[in-house]
Amino acid sequence: MARVAMESDLRRAVSEQEQFLLYYQAQIDSSGHLIGAEALVRWQHPERGMVSPAEFIPLAEETGLILPLGHWVLTTACQQLATWAAHPETAHLTVAVNVSARQFSLPNFVEEVLALVDYFGVNTANLKLEITESMLLDNVDDIIAKMIALKARGINFSLDDFGTGYSSLSYLKRLPLYQLKIDQSFVRDVLTDPNDAAIAKTIVALSQSMGLAVIAEGVETEGQRDFLALQGCHNYQGYFFSRPLPIEQFEAFVSSMHSTNETRLRH
Repeated sequence: MARVAMESDLRRAVSEQEQFLLYYQAQIDSSGHLIGAEALVRWQHPERGMVSPAEFIPLAEETGLILPLGHWVLTTACQQLATWAAHPETAHLTVAVNVSARQFSLPNFVEEVLALVDYFGVNTANLKLEITESMLLDNVDDIIAKMIALKARGINFSLDDFGTGYSSLSYLKRLPLYQLKIDQSFVRDVLTDPNDAAIAKTIVALSQSMGLAVIAEGVETEGQRDFLALQGCHNYQGYFFSRPLPIEQFEAFVSSMHSTNETRLRH
């Protein structure tokens, strides 16, 4: 009954689109500069308050509601990029958007993305689409063709959850990727578990040898950041820098980072 009620609420929320918010989690480089953010959807339920994505995203996937929800996320992110482009302190920021397997398998997915970037006048180099390894289990040729078409327009791809799933090196060399993302499950114990440390090192080395950028998620301590930097991973995301923030708070965070860097440069 709880699941049925939740599905009904989710359908209503998706059709009205007023209960969803995009939160932004900062992505930082090794010099301490803000380079972008990952866009993360949140559901502000009128009775239940904030519903965890872990609760509603699988349901959205299962019911197909991920398609209109994913379109809303992509639209909102493109709109945000267009707004940021008008201001010098945010014009360089990238936004990473998670794309589900169901979205990617739509026949008109490429057209949908290109229509949005054209409509909002987005600098495509600032839009990053995150895909997961599990997506590559079905119809990898179709996915590669769509990625190539979008990359031709300057849109970058990041492979999320790398090392947690399929991890076939034969598909990796065929994908027109820009970046690998070290999963937080490896980062969490990177200082205490030799296996996690070895996996993180290997992902960085693989990225470097393939000419790919690399970013680590779930960085929560200075020690984790320093370990990753030592291996050659120079981009990070995690609570050590900032938790995911609603847009007003994120923009305040951007301003404070900008002021800090300006002060540092003056001294």
